[in-house]
Amino acid sequence: MQSISPTPEGPGAADLARTDSRLPLHARLREVLAERIRSGEWSPDQPLPAESVLVEYYGVSLGTMRRVFRDLVDEGLLERRQGTGTFIRRASLDASLFRFFRFGTAGSGFPQSRILSAARQVSTPAIASALRITAGSEVLHFHRLRLYDEQPVLVEDIWLPLPLFEPLERIGTDDLGDLLYPTYERCCGQIVAAATEELTIETATAADALLLGCGRGEPVAIVERVARSHDAKPLEYRRSRGLARTFRYRIDIR
Repeated sequence: MQSISPTPEGPGAADLARTDSRLPLHARLREVLAERIRSGEWSPDQPLPAESVLVEYYGVSLGTMRRVFRDLVDEGLLERRQGTGTFIRRASLDASLFRFFRFGTAGSGFPQSRILSAARQVSTPAIASALRITAGSEVLHFHRLRLYDEQPVLVEDIWLPLPLFEPLERIGTDDLGDLLYPTYERCCGQIVAAATEELTIETATAADALLLGCGRGEPVAIVERVARSHDAKPLEYRRSRGLARTFRYRIDIR
């Protein structure tokens, strides 16, 4: 469990004093805790301090603390794990992409990743807009292929803002792993908390056709994703292309 020094007259009370006193206490406490979550002060790998410890630290009632925890869980900033405590929530996004495609054995695990190139690139207006950076700023670009049983299923371009992701330049591409989000967290301290995805259909370019083993001009499904941190800062812009004939859409309407 993550540590916190219980000092009722200390920084906990001071943090609350800096919030808008016109708001109810639970709203002020929620603002303070949300700020600590977004700042990355607490690791997702360890439970937050116990409610009783935070109650003493901030000098509030247990009922107020539990209400704020419930609100933060509902907002997707925290998650409760039965028997282990309350944790900072990570997004589980790599699985979301693959609900759109059928790859035979998909569902039994994530596809392998093969980084084809990694280099700095000047951002285009589209990349800059997605990452909310100035057009022309340098970004880190990964071009990678994803495979099931050595069969290519997706071609991806991934852009990351610099200098935020500069530490990745010091890692060999073979060491980045099949899933990038744990690497972002481990090497750059950046936690992906949410994302927005859009899906469109285009035709395969010559380069994509070569990698996917299809004909140029064959329909491909494109999933564009902007992944964000807890404070809604864009961390990654990704374009994934897969053969449209492997694409499926399913939704349960209740």
